[in-house]
Amino acid sequence: MKLEQIEQRVIGVCHEVGDFIAKEGASFDRSRIEQKQVFNNLVSYVDKEAEKTLVSALSKILPEAGFITEEKTVQQTQEKEYSWIVDPLDGTTNFLHGFPMYAISIGLVRNGRPILGVIYDICNKKCYHAIENHPAYCDEREIRVSAIGTLSESLLATGFPYYHSDKREDYLDIIKEFLNETHGIRRLGSAAMDLAYVACGKLEGFFEYNLHPWDVAAGIVIVQQAGGKVTDFRGGNNFLFGDQFCASNRLVHDEMIGIIRDRWY
Repeated sequence: MKLEQIEQRVIGVCHEVGDFIAKEGASFDRSRIEQKQVFNNLVSYVDKEAEKTLVSALSKILPEAGFITEEKTVQQTQEKEYSWIVDPLDGTTNFLHGFPMYAISIGLVRNGRPILGVIYDICNKKCYHAIENHPAYCDEREIRVSAIGTLSESLLATGFPYYHSDKREDYLDIIKEFLNETHGIRRLGSAAMDLAYVACGKLEGFFEYNLHPWDVAAGIVIVQQAGGKVTDFRGGNNFLFGDQFCASNRLVHDEMIGIIRDRWY
């Protein structure tokens, strides 16, 4: 099956599962919230059921592929040529509080390289998607990163990890510097949506640490195919399975990495 055909089938699955999540959100029972091992890292039956449905559907689309998923409802495999990387509900805390910013994020990697990304914005019913060597889209409209060329004119996004290392103060220093050097920083609560907004030009950059592959796999492809750039905090390529992530419209990337690297290392 061609990658374009796989992409369209994944988009269809995201619409179906997105409808389920939206319906559950309208009458969500807060007593069914669970907490993972890390304090304030929450999960619900909605995350788990959505993931099971996605895994079942994706298994039929590409039976030979393995899985890396947030809720671990299927055996995790990285050694296969193809692997689906799935976050069934990116922005769970937003969802649980009725804050309308959460998404389904599905990436497909081949030999560790992301080649397909689909991010479904559940609340706005918009689908951001791309495959390697093709344009990025929001639904049927081609999207590109912004043309803003300086950090001083940029709007950035970040996130705050559920658990903090000894780098917390360094991270706060980076945020303070960006607050001084940009139009501002937003905290949306969904890394997938942060990356979708970089890809379509609503944000010039996004940075965060302690992220997981399912947070960023889909967004990597979409940002890159929209003309953007993705690196780790050193400006290198350890951004999928590393825990440091920076994405931008490419034009402000060096400025961003300069500020991050000086205070992180």
